[in-house]
Parts: sequence; C-alpha cells; structure tokens
Amino acid sequence: MITRRGVLGAGLGLAARAQSRPKRPNILLIMADDLGAADLSCYQAPDIRTPNIDTLARGGVRFTCAYANAPECSPTRTGLLTGRYQQRVGGLECAIGVGNVGRYDEAEWLQRRGELGLPASETSIARMLREAGYATACIGKWHLGYDARFSANAHGFDEYFGILGGNADYFTHCEEDGTNVLNHNGRPVTEQGHMTDLITNHAVRWMEQAAQGAKPWFLYVPYTAPHLPLQGPGGGPVQDRSKWNEGTRDTYVRMVEQMDRGIGELLAALRRGGAEADTMVVFKSDNGGYPKSNNHPFRGFKSSVFEGGLRIPLLMRWPAAIPRASTTAQAAISMDVTATALAAAGVTPARPLDGMNLLPVLAGGRAPVERTLCWSYKRARQRRWAVRHGQWKYIIDNGSEYLYNLALDEAEKINLSEAEPGRFTRMRAMLADWKRETAAPRLRAFTPAPA
Repeated sequence: MITRRGVLGAGLGLAARAQSRPKRPNILLIMADDLGAADLSCYQAPDIRTPNIDTLARGGVRFTCAYANAPECSPTRTGLLTGRYQQRVGGLECAIGVGNVGRYDEAEWLQRRGELGLPASETSIARMLREAGYATACIGKWHLGYDARFSANAHGFDEYFGILGGNADYFTHCEEDGTNVLNHNGRPVTEQGHMTDLITNHAVRWMEQAAQGAKPWFLYVPYTAPHLPLQGPGGGPVQDRSKWNEGTRDTYVRMVEQMDRGIGELLAALRRGGAEADTMVVFKSDNGGYPKSNNHPFRGFKSSVFEGGLRIPLLMRWPAAIPRASTTAQAAISMDVTATALAAAGVTPARPLDGMNLLPVLAGGRAPVERTLCWSYKRARQRRWAVRHGQWKYIIDNGSEYLYNLALDEAEKINLSEAEPGRFTRMRAMLADWKRETAAPRLRAFTPAPA
C-alpha cells in the first residue's frame, strides 16, 4: 500500500537525486594542431613547460591511451564535430589542400562538383547544443571547407573567427599562395598580431560576453599551433614560402608554450566569471605530431596510421563529475569527446553516434571497456588503414600488412602477422566489414579511375 509518508519519502528522494545531478555545464573544447603525444609536461615532455594545460590534468583526468580520428586535420575535425566516423561523410579522409583542393581521387571528384567540405546536412555538436539552448562559438582553425555553405556558421556556431584553411602565416594570416584566409562570420578580415594570440583574445572576449547571458555555452577553440610554419612569438612573416616547412625544435617549443599561456588566459577568464566548477574543459590534439614534435615512444608521425600518427594527449576536467588528478587507460578517440559532451549537457544525439560517452568510466563507476577502433587515410596514391581490437592492432600501409600486440609492443616493432595467422585474418575481416558499414552515401556515384 502506498502511504502519504511513502509518497513524501519518494518525493524527497527524487528531489535529493535531482539536486545531486550536476547542472548542464558550459563546454570549453580546446584543440592543438599537430601536437606530439609527449609534448606536454604532464606527459613527461623534457623540454616544454605547459603549466596551464597541466592544471587540467591535476583538476581532472589524463588519458594514457587516446587516439585521433585520423592522422591529419580535416578528417579528425569531421569526426570530432559529428561524433561519427568521417568515412560516413565521404571525401574527407585527408586534409583539404590549400585553396580548397582535393588530395585524393574521391576528394578531387567532390571538388569538381563543388562539394568538397563538411555538408551542413551532417549533424554537428554545435547545432545539437544550440538547439538545446546553448550559445555557441568557434574561434580558430576551421579546415572543413572554404565555401560559405561548409562554414562554421552553417554548422550551428553563432560566432566564428579564425582561418578557413589548414594553415597560415602566423603574422600575415595568409596561406602559402598568399591568400588571406582570416575570416569573421563569413567575411574576410584583417587584424594585426600573432595568430595564437588573436585566437586567445577573441576566445576570452566571447567567454566574457557569454558569461553575461543566461544560456550555458559551448566554445570550440582549435588553435593553429604548433602547425607549420614554425613562427614563435616575437618573430615575423615567412619571407620565402619555399621554406614554409623549415624551422627548429626550439621554435616549436616556444609556439607550444605560447599556446599554453593563451590557455592560461582562457582558464583565468573562467575563474573570473565564477564558471570554473560548472564548465567541462577538454584539451586534445587533432592528430599525432610531425617530425619536429615528440611522439615518444610511438612509431611514426602525422599522416601515418602507426601509433605516432594517431596517439594524442587528451585531458578532461569537470569538477561536478570527474575525479581530480586521475588517469585512465580507457582507449578513447576524438569522436568520444562529442558523445561525452552531449551526455554531460543532457542532449540526445540527432542521429546514432560512433563515439562513446566516457563519463561512466571517468566517474569511476565502470571499468575500462575493450573497444574496436578503425582508421582510414588516403592521399594521392597512398592508402593506409588500421584496426585496433582490444590490445591488438592490424595495419595496411600501402599494401604492406602488420599485426602488433600493443600491450607488449607499444612501439610497433614486432610484426606478428605470421605468428598469429588466425588473428591476422580475423582483423583483416573486421576492417573489410567496417569499410562496408561506413561507406558514404554521397560517394555512391563515384567511379574510381583504372589503376
């Protein structure tokens, strides 16, 4: 029998549980560009000091097994914003080239049709959060299409400031061909200053304005640092564009530390606004580092599907739900950030996600989950794929095949394809199944040229 006391008790219990649930957080998503897996001091960098980024590790969780969705810019950004494998979109398995150029056959085909970029029909985290009442902004590198219909504003961001393409001179904000790619809400603009500082300043101003409103907010800050060209604070424009890819590790270090100071300003703005406790902060890289970076102990660099091209630093802080100074060995990937942020905001995705909500594991309520993760990379005639299933990883690198036990061989030195023929065959089949399952509808009319 239900008594009045029972009803009151149940009501009080529900009220207590409701009060214990964290309210919808602000979400600050910060992404470095081409940062090596071991290029933060909280990841044991020997020559880089990142005290501000390190506060996220002390105040939250540090991942020891985090991956990018791809070993290059545009595909990872696609996976991050949609929460789904970028292969479902099609044509974005390689970074879009300077001037909106497709760099492999499917991308070239889309470029000729005027369709190279992330279509607005794809459901982005920004649009889903905005529809749930969030204010939204993207301040930094876009690299998902130059045309207005592929822009950040078309994907649910109320505010956009940054560069449209994959890189730019940090002082002139022009690409290698001399084109100014600095943009504000769809309009070309010119501003004075180092790109890292401009991103920081615009992001801080937007946060301060958002703090005056009643809405929770989502701010995506994709820095261009430490992507080439190597230009630290106090330097100047690249005088000879043929030397765009040159530079020293010392300059790289100064660029990372300059970005860290900028992130310190973002975190200080949170504290000033009294929003630190109510904000989920995520820091990650878009892919593995290039040869000036430190990917130790992993093999390979950016554009490779060996661990060095895919492994990234990943930090999350949300005082309401994530224990302080914790670490996790949970295998995670960029698109998990999307699923996790939406779950924190109480937003049901508009379509099924490939990413995983990490909060149950991070809160300590569930052991790390064994996962199967897949990658595909295409550029010119290069074709690279990888599958990680539990501790095992299978790779095809331009026709050469490999099998590694990452629990024993994180540096991928011992190819076990002949020693483990059954596992090798099963993982090859996993890759084939994944390719079929994620085939993009917009590429159905594409016909590959004869080899």
